[in-house]
Amino acid sequence: VDVIEDANGITLYADLPGVPKDHLHIQVEADTLTLEGEIVLTVPEGMDATHAEVSLPRYKRVFTLSKELDADQVAAEFNQGVLKLRIPKAAHLQPRRVEIQVA
Repeated sequence: VDVIEDANGITLYADLPGVPKDHLHIQVEADTLTLEGEIVLTVPEGMDATHAEVSLPRYKRVFTLSKELDADQVAAEFNQGVLKLRIPKAAHLQPRRVEIQVA
């Protein structure tokens, strides 16, 4: 899992090889983010797997979210086994530009 922070929030990238979308679960509860996934490896009929790089069929990671993040605005994308989560900072904590008025 890689976590990248910028001025507007954080982006989390999780590599989940072998986990299909319907076996991936994301939950935010209070200040806790939980990612769970179950690997589904299909072996062609008539063949047996003699070696597998993955020894545990389940992923689970739990993160404590900062109070400055807006957990209600989590956005998730899942593509080619990579999960991307974007969690913005709360609106009142985001940088904003102040316009200067001429008097």
